[in-house]
Amino acid sequence: MPERKSSLGRIEVSLAAIASLAHQAVLSCYGVVGTSDKNLASGIVGALSKEHKRGIDVRVREGRIFIDVYVIIEYGTRIVAVAHSVMNVVKFSVERALGVPVAEVNVHVEGLRVSSVD
Repeated sequence: MPERKSSLGRIEVSLAAIASLAHQAVLSCYGVVGTSDKNLASGIVGALSKEHKRGIDVRVREGRIFIDVYVIIEYGTRIVAVAHSVMNVVKFSVERALGVPVAEVNVHVEGLRVSSVD
C-alpha cells in the first residue's frame, strides 16, 4: 500500500481505494462502455465481495503503483485512442488524488459493444 510518513504519523491508502479512484476515472472516458472482469474467478470474487472493483487490478511493488484496467469499448470508436485516453486519465486522477506517482497503467480491451440505432 502506498504510504506517506510525517512528523504526526503515517497515512496508508488501501488498494481498494486506489481501485475506486481508477474505476471512476475509467468510466469518465469517452468510448468506454464499462469495465469487465479479467476471468471467471475474478467475476465470482467480484460478486461475493463488496470491496472488489470490477475490472481494476491494483498492485504496489517497491513503492510503485501498477494498475491494470479491463474495459469494454463502444464499437465504432478508435480503440487505440480510447485506450490512450484511459491510460492518461487514470494516471492523472490517481496521481492527483494520492500525490504518489503511478508507474504503469495497462489497458486490456475485453470486448466491444454495439449500441442499438433506435
